[in-house]
Amino acid sequence: MKKVLIIGAGGVGNVVVRKCAQVPEVFGQIMLASRTKSKCDAIANDIPGANILTAQVDADNVPELVSLIKSFQPYMVINVALPYQDLTIMDACLETGVHYLDTANYEPKDVAKFEYSWQWAYQERFKEKGLMALLGCGFDPGQSQIYVAHAAKHHFDEIHYLDIVDCNAGDHGQAFATNFNPEINIREITQPGRYYENGEWVEIPAMSIHKPIDYPRIGPKESYVLYHEELESLVKNFPTIKRARFWMTFGQQYITHLTVLQNVGMTSIKPIKIQGVEIAPLEFLKAVLPEPGSLGENYTGETSIGCQIKGIKDGKDKTYFIWNNCKHQDAYKDCKAQGVSYTTGVPAMLGAKLMMEGVWMKPGVYNTEEMDPDPFMSQIGKYGLPWEESVGLELPHEY
Repeated sequence: MKKVLIIGAGGVGNVVVRKCAQVPEVFGQIMLASRTKSKCDAIANDIPGANILTAQVDADNVPELVSLIKSFQPYMVINVALPYQDLTIMDACLETGVHYLDTANYEPKDVAKFEYSWQWAYQERFKEKGLMALLGCGFDPGQSQIYVAHAAKHHFDEIHYLDIVDCNAGDHGQAFATNFNPEINIREITQPGRYYENGEWVEIPAMSIHKPIDYPRIGPKESYVLYHEELESLVKNFPTIKRARFWMTFGQQYITHLTVLQNVGMTSIKPIKIQGVEIAPLEFLKAVLPEPGSLGENYTGETSIGCQIKGIKDGKDKTYFIWNNCKHQDAYKDCKAQGVSYTTGVPAMLGAKLMMEGVWMKPGVYNTEEMDPDPFMSQIGKYGLPWEESVGLELPHEY
C-alpha cells in the first residue's frame, strides 16, 4: 500500500478521492489538499471509513508544495487543480522525487492558449530523476487517446481519419452553467477552433464548423469543431493520421447565453479596474455561475464520448467506433458527482492505480496513448466507465 497526494478539491477532485478510497489495497493512505482546506474536509468527512488526510496548499507556490510533499511523502501526486498550476506542481514533484499525473495540459493564465510544449520540455528532467509524469489522464484528454491506442493495437495497421465526438445530453436545470471550471471551459470554447489535416493545422473561427452527429442512445445533436489538446499528441504519436478533429455538443440555450456574455465583454481574460480593484471579467463570471460540483444531485440524462476512426487493416479500408455512455444519475449515486466530473475523475484514478502498481511505469513524460492500452481497457468498465465498440459500420462523417 502506498500514499497518494491529490491536489484540487473541485468536482473532479471529489471523484478522484472517492474512487481512490474504493481501492484501499492500492491507495493505502490519501491526502487531499487545496487552497481552501474546508472543501477538502467536506469531501473527506463524507467518505466513511476512508483513511483521508486533508491540507491547505497554494498550488502556485513551489516551496509550499515541496513542504507538503516532504511532510506526507506520497508515492505520486494526482493534479486535479487548475491547468495554470501544472508546471509548479511538476517542479515540486521533481524536487521531492515523486511521480506525477494530471488531467489537463498547462496553459498560461494570461493567454487563452494550451499546448503540450511546456510539459513535454520536462521529459529529460523526469527521466534523469527516474520519475514518471503522465499527462492528460481524464477522459478527453485521456481515455479518448487510450481508445485510439487500443484501436491501433487491435484493429488497424494504419489510422487515417479520427473524429473524437463528445456529447453531454444531460439537463442540470440551470439557465446557464458549465460542467467543469467555468474559467477554463469558456476560455477553451471561445478561442479559435483548429483541426489537423494533411500535415498542417487548420485554424477556424470559434464554433464556425458544426453539424448534427448521431450519438449512441441519444440521437442527433448539433456538434461543433473545437481545438482540443489530445489532437496535438495523437497526430505526433500516430503519424499516419491524415485528419483529426474534435467535436463537442452545445445546446442552443448555452450558445445564446455565451454569445451575449461575449458581446458584453464578460468572457474577457484581460483585467479591468473596478473601484480600484483589478479583476478579469471571466473571473467575476466564474464567481457568479453555479459551482460545477454542485450540479450533480438533480442532473438527468447522459454523456456519450467516443472515437470514430477510419484506416487500413490488411490492405483494406476499415471503420471503427468505440465509445462510453455515462448517466449523470449513476455518477451521482457512485460519487455524488455529475457525469462530466465523473468521466474525468475515474480515468485519473485508474491511471494512477496502474502507475502505483508498476504496470504503467517508465521514467519520462508521457501521454496516455503511449502506454499499453490493454490493462486500462480491461479494468475501466468495473470502475464505472464500460466501453462499447462497432466495427465496419458507416461513420456519420464525410471521408
